[in-house]
Amino acid sequence: MQKKTFFPPSELIINEDGSVFHLHVRPEMLADKVILVGDPGRVDLVASHFDTKECDIQSREFHTITGIYQGKRITVVSTGIGCDNIDIVMNELDALANIDFETREEKDTLRQLELVRIGTCGGLQPYTPAGTFICSEISIGFDGLLNFYEGRNTVCDLPLERALLNHLGWTGNLCAPAPYAVHAHPELAERIAGDDMVRGITVACGGFFGPQGRRLRIPLADPHQNEKIESFEYQGKRITNYEMESSALAGLSLLLGHKATTVCMVIANRVKQEADTGYKSQIDDLIRVVLERI
Repeated sequence: MQKKTFFPPSELIINEDGSVFHLHVRPEMLADKVILVGDPGRVDLVASHFDTKECDIQSREFHTITGIYQGKRITVVSTGIGCDNIDIVMNELDALANIDFETREEKDTLRQLELVRIGTCGGLQPYTPAGTFICSEISIGFDGLLNFYEGRNTVCDLPLERALLNHLGWTGNLCAPAPYAVHAHPELAERIAGDDMVRGITVACGGFFGPQGRRLRIPLADPHQNEKIESFEYQGKRITNYEMESSALAGLSLLLGHKATTVCMVIANRVKQEADTGYKSQIDDLIRVVLERI
């Protein structure tokens, strides 16, 4: 019989109340269906549709509510901004599901979570104006996070990565990111996207300004980056939008054995150079769609 891996306190930090370190959530509080949002305030908006609520926990930018929506038990968690926070949230959610907090050993049976991120994004095509709902069938990470994990190549679309590197002219450029491309879980993406969302490739960036081709007072290393990204095409698919979390969610979920996809509402179109700052009332429409389909 193979000896189980023991996760010491330095690797899996458990608070005195039995909750996981950053989220402050205990294992029994986690539902199998999970909605992730960036803004802690958006957790209350999602949970306002719940019929009942079991718990409401806040710690730093991480706000968690578990409740029942039309017979479905759902946990909604805020992640804050960026793939680095997704690394924290995904590893801690998986620990809650698949590590015994008493023995600090992996459980015998995998508990598979179903995760949908609801976010906002910048549209990169003429057909993705402000207000468009986009489902990320493929996410490309410019953040580098997945490159720190074993098995990265087994879950990534390596031909797509090479094609994009060549298109951007980043091959051999030691200062450029090492992008990774990950597909969303096909069944979950199909169910959530339905027949009323744009589907495409999403680029997750390591920042909001320079990494997304925005210039304020610092000149960009490649002023033509966005033009190159907008013109890229792979097997009939184009890069539809920029955001900052989808790649880490897709990649870590695949490595950990979970289902995940990301859906976003476009609030700025980079091609038309327009933005809608009054989007918050519309995001509730996307929330309702996800709650129905998750």
